Amino acid sequence: MLAMNQGVVEEWLSEFKTLPDSAVSSYAASLKEKGSLVPALYKVIRENYSDLLEPVCHQLFEFYRSGELWLQRFVLQFLPELLWSLLLAPSAARDPHTSGCIEALLLGIYNLEIVDKDGQSKVLSFTVPSLSKPSVYHEPSHIGSLALTEGALANHGLSRVVYSGPHVQRETFTAQNRFEVLTFLLLSYNASLSYMSSSSLQSLCQLSSRVCICGFPRQHLRRYKGISSRLTVTSEFLVQLVTGIHYALCNGEMDLGSKALDDVLYRAQLELFPEALLVGNAIKSSQQCAALKSGASKEGTRIIQVEMTPTSSRISRNAVTSLSIRGHRWKRHESQEVSVDSDLAAPGGQGSSIPEISVTMPNGDSLRPRDPRPLTQPEPEPLGSASEVSPTHDLSLRGQEVRRQKSVRRLVDEGSGPASAGRAQY
Repeated sequence: MLAMNQGVVEEWLSEFKTLPDSAVSSYAASLKEKGSLVPALYKVIRENYSDLLEPVCHQLFEFYRSGELWLQRFVLQFLPELLWSLLLAPSAARDPHTSGCIEALLLGIYNLEIVDKDGQSKVLSFTVPSLSKPSVYHEPSHIGSLALTEGALANHGLSRVVYSGPHVQRETFTAQNRFEVLTFLLLSYNASLSYMSSSSLQSLCQLSSRVCICGFPRQHLRRYKGISSRLTVTSEFLVQLVTGIHYALCNGEMDLGSKALDDVLYRAQLELFPEALLVGNAIKSSQQCAALKSGASKEGTRIIQVEMTPTSSRISRNAVTSLSIRGHRWKRHESQEVSVDSDLAAPGGQGSSIPEISVTMPNGDSLRPRDPRPLTQPEPEPLGSASEVSPTHDLSLRGQEVRRQKSVRRLVDEGSGPASAGRAQY
């Protein structure tokens, strides 16, 4: 470690110890102006053997325990690098004393985060948004028609709340609780993403790639020559990583963020983690659609880009009201009247022709019914005369003709008997 960086760290360690309680707030606000302090602290954390690591970890814990918001955010920016040092320690043969300092710091932050100011366990709540109500992300009218079922109407306006906690105090890291603690720490880190520096976002992307590719064939593709053993991960841990990567993608870390997202999806596919695959693929699809047209810079306001749907009127034009129901009923009656008129105008009436029946009597006479067409198409009357036949009258005449033909057929069948049964022609 360079003597200049060591001097910056030693000065930072000494000045906080002499501060009165009334000057802590102003000191916390002035930390961002010390541009050489953050890179020097990163060097201390990354080195395997450093005499300054133990006092630095102790100082960072004092910052977080003070309760000053800006001091806590200052500590959180080093969280990705601290997590990597902790995961790297068993495989890199680091000094147990060195890794013990980092473990104590991370456990101290975790135990402070799971309790409130009174020392009671926190219960975190998350409200799941309803798609039936508009938000900054969507308009219900653009999703499609929502079925107005009895269950949907009963749940309309109700919000679903998911709870997390209370969490158990931890005194040491074990194989069972390691990723439970690390996942909760990443959740606290993601809650302050908008205050993280560019170096912290870069460290998060590097942490994500290294954790996911170490020990797999992709490690040779990334040309990472660190550890070659595989690191165990959980689906919840990868989801928290993807959340931070999404923010980094939209705030100037496009190259590192894209590689980290691909590496997380690569590991999630190998491990068959559905939650991580769902969140990661959704973010990747949104980035491909948006294509970062504005080109977010590393400086300025921290944002996350989303696709905004155009606003529309609250009441749809296709809303079902009493007036629309009456209008629909009128349209239906009009269509039925039009269909009846078209059937009456067609030859044979109602689109079907009456079959012509030819009957031969025993005496050789032939009976033919009258042509039904004159009933629907009468001969034109002389000029000057007007004749109006109602559709009801036409229907009654047609029915009489059909009944007459059936009666003639029945009389012929009854009178001819078996002897003349073969003389009837249909």
